[in-house]
Amino acid sequence: MKCDKSSMLLYAVTDSAWAVKTTLYMQVREALKGGATCIQLREKELDDEAFLNKAIEMKQLCKKHSVPFIINDNVRVAVQCGADGVHVGQKDMQADDVRKQIGEDMILGVSAQTVQQAVLAEKNGADYLGVGAVFSTSTKLDADMVSRDTLKAICAAVSIPVVAIGGIYKHNIMQLAGTGVDGVALVSAIFASHDIEDECRQLLALSERMVTA
Repeated sequence: MKCDKSSMLLYAVTDSAWAVKTTLYMQVREALKGGATCIQLREKELDDEAFLNKAIEMKQLCKKHSVPFIINDNVRVAVQCGADGVHVGQKDMQADDVRKQIGEDMILGVSAQTVQQAVLAEKNGADYLGVGAVFSTSTKLDADMVSRDTLKAICAAVSIPVVAIGGIYKHNIMQLAGTGVDGVALVSAIFASHDIEDECRQLLALSERMVTA
């Protein structure tokens, strides 16, 4: 499975910290029912064994909905569970090294904050870019901000899909209109919601408006 722009529209990034009265599995299922177009398993607190078990479970769920399933950072777990892809940051393994490990068929996402990083990531085999933080975010307190001008420049400089991330909610998605991004990646906007399915429906509609505005 390779990614296309449509799979970037509503890119849900997990955080089990929000799964207080339910399970992460149930939350992801609700997100998929609401129209999430891609799921990334990002669970920094789990050891490799627990992470792998969770990944296998989530992979099957995403497969039922024909939605790409991406693993954050952990290339070994991504390969072991048969994930559709893996996403790495600038401080993780280099994109070309990851591509060598995962082969040509698996999706490779790379975080970028500058045009130079974006162009290099595409050259080294990235299938899509995650760019941010586009707004201030409580999910990743050490995230540097990416200006609107830089976001536009990155989108113009590459031919692969670009998804914006960082502090994005219903009230500010439309501020990204005209930048060239292909969708939004969200954590708390989805998983902190009391009604994840309905929230995803609204967020997907806004994202679709944003990319065509």
